[in-house]
Amino acid sequence: MEHHVYFWLKEERKNEADLKAFEAGLDDLFKVKGCTGGFWAVPAKVMERPVIDQSWDYATTMTFPSVEAQDIYQEDPDHYVFINSFKDWWAKVEVKDLERKMK
Repeated sequence: MEHHVYFWLKEERKNEADLKAFEAGLDDLFKVKGCTGGFWAVPAKVMERPVIDQSWDYATTMTFPSVEAQDIYQEDPDHYVFINSFKDWWAKVEVKDLERKMK
């Protein structure tokens, strides 16, 4: 399964030092047990179209071998370290989880 998270940071956190700290925190998420891959990213500078949302600041896409593994990740203390360190920095967060159903 894939776990996608989109972050909108508060304006006062969009300075160089805070962005570097946030990026280091994102890097640490991929070390949490159960995560088998993925990356963090910023919006790609693609052609503007009505269906494109580039309002977010950072996103992660993380892969897990199963929904159950992702559920365990959600309760991992290291995941909470990230949340507790940065939750006051977010103006908004959206999560979109995908479970492959291809034949």
